[in-house]
Amino acid sequence: MSLFKKILVPIDGSNTSNKALDYAIKMAQSEKAQIRMVHCIDELSLLGGHEYTGELIGLARDNAEKILKTGLVAASAANVTADTLVIDRVGQRLGESVADAAGDWGADLIVIGTHGRRGIGRVLLGSGSEQIMRMSPVPVLMIRGFD
Repeated sequence: MSLFKKILVPIDGSNTSNKALDYAIKMAQSEKAQIRMVHCIDELSLLGGHEYTGELIGLARDNAEKILKTGLVAASAANVTADTLVIDRVGQRLGESVADAAGDWGADLIVIGTHGRRGIGRVLLGSGSEQIMRMSPVPVLMIRGFD
């Protein structure tokens, strides 16, 4: 009997999140589980000195769809059942968004890539994976990235 039937994987197109997705796909194969890939759009980060426009958010959504489509292709090639979700909630932190998605879907596990930043890099850039780990209603498996 498999312990994990629903595996949630936040992806952003980075090498680190791709490594986590690869690991989740292998787990899903061996556990006969399904995967849900999520991509979170943080609208506030799009402002970065630019006037906020619908065009910017449209580009972000297009990019999210491309990232998720690439993930679906990888899951399909491995014969793993998968679907996707774009999360676009103004002002909600990454950890909250992913924790909510895991709870809403009934996930058994979250697999996420981490850069493993320490010191000033962690202070300046924050740790999305740490947020997710603290807020998650289910176990979190952190996969160390390449950088």
